[in-house]
Amino acid sequence: MGLVARKARRATPCFGYLAEFADGASLLGACRRARAAGYTRLEAYTPLPMHELSDALGYKNRLPLLVLLGGAAGAVLGFGMQYYSSVVSYPLNVGGRPLNSWPAFVVVTFELAILCASLTAVLGMLALNGLPRPHHPVFAVPAFELASRNRFFLLIMALDPRFDAEGTRAFLSGMDSLAVLEVPNP
Repeated sequence: MGLVARKARRATPCFGYLAEFADGASLLGACRRARAAGYTRLEAYTPLPMHELSDALGYKNRLPLLVLLGGAAGAVLGFGMQYYSSVVSYPLNVGGRPLNSWPAFVVVTFELAILCASLTAVLGMLALNGLPRPHHPVFAVPAFELASRNRFFLLIMALDPRFDAEGTRAFLSGMDSLAVLEVPNP
């Protein structure tokens, strides 16, 4: 997070507002209405997986592209390493085969592509999810303990350009939420 974002977060009296919902359908509808109203800095918390939620929040999954690029980089690195050692650095003519005998390079190239793709998947997932994050401001809200049991929560952050303390609270109260809670600024 940049210096400007940190200063803007400290200037606001709260981190955001957390709306509590009884079921997933209500949360999904609230996410769609919040996106339609122009809110962009949203987070949702559920006790069970909801596959439609990422689309409703407007998240784009960039991990497949990163894994493809990591795998391609690994394949190029594997082939290039073998090509350099067999053709440029230490050429050996064994049995009259060409120096660039690519069929012999396939196994190492494939293995390095898989290794780099899997490492990119793990590290990319951690980076894109913002992990590890040992503390989040919503942990200070006592009702948030229900997020792992039977409640569904929608957070609109104060960093959102459309965020207005009174307007956002009124917007969340206008939905079929059980409660609208203020998340204190850390």
